[in-house]
Amino acid sequence: MNENVIYSINGPVVTVKNASEFSMLEMVYVGHKKLMGEVISISRDATTIQVYESTTGLQPGEPVYASHQPIQVTLGPGILRNIFDGIERPLRAIAKESGAFIETGSAVAPLDEEALWQVTMKVKIGDKLVGGQIYATVPETDLIEHRLMVPPHMSGEVVWVGENKTYRIHDEVVKLRLDNGDVQALTLCQKWPIKTARPVKERLPISIPLVTGQRIFDTLFPIAKGGTAAIPGGFGTGKTMTQHQLAKWCDADIIVYVGCGERGNEMTQVLEEFSELVDPKSQKPLTDRTVLIANTSNMPVAAREASIYTGLTLAEYYRDMGYHVAIMADSTSRWAEALREISGRLEEMPAEEGFPAYLPSRISQFYERAGYMRTLNGAEGSVSIIGAVSPQGADFSEPVTQNTKRFVRCFWALDKQLAYARHYFAINWNESYSEYVNDLSRWYMRNVDARFMNCRQQLTALLAEETKLMEIVKLIGSDVLPDDQKLVIEISKVIRVGYLQQNAFHPEDTYVPLAKQMKMMDVILYLYKQSKKVLSEGKPMSLILKTGIFDKVIKMKYDVANNQLELLETYMPMIDEALAQIE
Repeated sequence: MNENVIYSINGPVVTVKNASEFSMLEMVYVGHKKLMGEVISISRDATTIQVYESTTGLQPGEPVYASHQPIQVTLGPGILRNIFDGIERPLRAIAKESGAFIETGSAVAPLDEEALWQVTMKVKIGDKLVGGQIYATVPETDLIEHRLMVPPHMSGEVVWVGENKTYRIHDEVVKLRLDNGDVQALTLCQKWPIKTARPVKERLPISIPLVTGQRIFDTLFPIAKGGTAAIPGGFGTGKTMTQHQLAKWCDADIIVYVGCGERGNEMTQVLEEFSELVDPKSQKPLTDRTVLIANTSNMPVAAREASIYTGLTLAEYYRDMGYHVAIMADSTSRWAEALREISGRLEEMPAEEGFPAYLPSRISQFYERAGYMRTLNGAEGSVSIIGAVSPQGADFSEPVTQNTKRFVRCFWALDKQLAYARHYFAINWNESYSEYVNDLSRWYMRNVDARFMNCRQQLTALLAEETKLMEIVKLIGSDVLPDDQKLVIEISKVIRVGYLQQNAFHPEDTYVPLAKQMKMMDVILYLYKQSKKVLSEGKPMSLILKTGIFDKVIKMKYDVANNQLELLETYMPMIDEALAQIE
């Protein structure tokens, strides 16, 4: 008979008196319905459990069962194209079984156990295998080959190999004689605890950008493969849309999208959009390389914390195969709010704004799992983390934004005024920064153009000068400015509207290759240089504007197709011709 029974229930927090068999961070099953929970505090008198499902209807006296394992996810073929909740339950399979709402205690297997996968063996009898080595491959989707790896802490000699044929995920395909003499069977899947980072051989220096095709990121504030970025912004500034656009176009092999505490209709939009999208590189559905984790705001609050770690563990698993993975976490503020709620129910001493004192360490643990790695099998892979932050009232001085800023190297600050002016992306170029610029400069100069970083520097200098001038303009108007300063304001408008602003619905502007970004910068800076020359000859700025050449340069992003970059060369003579007509 099970002696461990519920003593008290406080929302998602359950206590058990005088329990001796539980260990810290152990997964347990609570109540007659066997709700999934995790041990978060142990004392001699009481064990505290946070439950990842709704505790409605739970009563004191119901049993609590130990599992003697930490919370873990099942890793194997079938993850891609799937939609999971925060504790890796497949939502499509649950919907078939119980309809639109998840029943408590729903025990559906994370991966389809009846699906057949075509397995190609990569080892033979007598081979010595160590953790991380690939023993078989499976075509998981048309875009991604799933590589079955020996679990990290296992090694031994192959004593049996199955044929190349179709298998279910729990079928044995290889047998190893371990170093201690035991024989261990390997299947198509393995389990891994979500709060433990998967081991790697070494962390490599960051030197390759995550190319997004979005000019404000690639040019001004680049993120590296294996890098971290935060997108803070108030309500309606476009955090989710920015992450959608990055998920569609960044050159990661696999996208893990975690909707953590977001509105249900937003997640529905994500699911519908992603299912319709075509991968630009392969012309196959984008879902072939995407995993979605939906933990909406009406789902149990404790599962929000788990959803972040579940997404990270899936990302690390594909990284270990040698893929570059981008994880979109939307939003880490909702995750922090879940920590605050549970901390309050545990009656812990609150720190700033009621958040628990361990908030910074939790945020750092999350972002530190990003990186560009050499995996255990010698391949190179990366996990890049892009986390949205939703500060209340767009106040960037609140604890979640400030602590996130400490641990990320890319800060893309969204601006309410830009968003309401329909400037997309609404990223404030004065408040944002990227610490990866120096790390990536060599790659840009070698793979795009030797002048790329110099042109970028000139653009940022002009924008910074415009910001100073606009303070004067606000006080006394633009008429008092000398012509060379008026030129700075006009050329900055070209940079803002013609370069930084991007149209996600325009076929030529939704994604812009780096070569086109370089040539566009060339044209803008050439216009600035030639206009300066005209001003030095004593001709007024008003006549330069009358030529209409500034408007033509703004429109080049639409007028020049991505596969006709040679047309951008015609803009230099066009500028010369327009300026030569000024008398």
